[in-house]
Amino acid sequence: MSLTLQPIRVATGFDEEGMLVLDEEQRLLAVLTHLSNQYDGLAGHWYLEAKFGVLEGLGQPTYPDLDAAKEAIAQHLARRR
Repeated sequence: MSLTLQPIRVATGFDEEGMLVLDEEQRLLAVLTHLSNQYDGLAGHWYLEAKFGVLEGLGQPTYPDLDAAKEAIAQHLARRR
């Protein structure tokens, strides 16, 4: 499955960088937020801010980088097929 990331600003109160996660049909699957220094040990990680439909049941809300987040999402989707 091919996933596309689209940059977006997320209004979390800290105006953080985010990414929309889209499938190959440009359907919104999730919103990831890049954690700032406000989050001590997790600064620089990506947080699964929101997930939709097919991603229900996807655990681990934080990922060390975008590649890890995309891999976890792709694996979850592959298991659902």
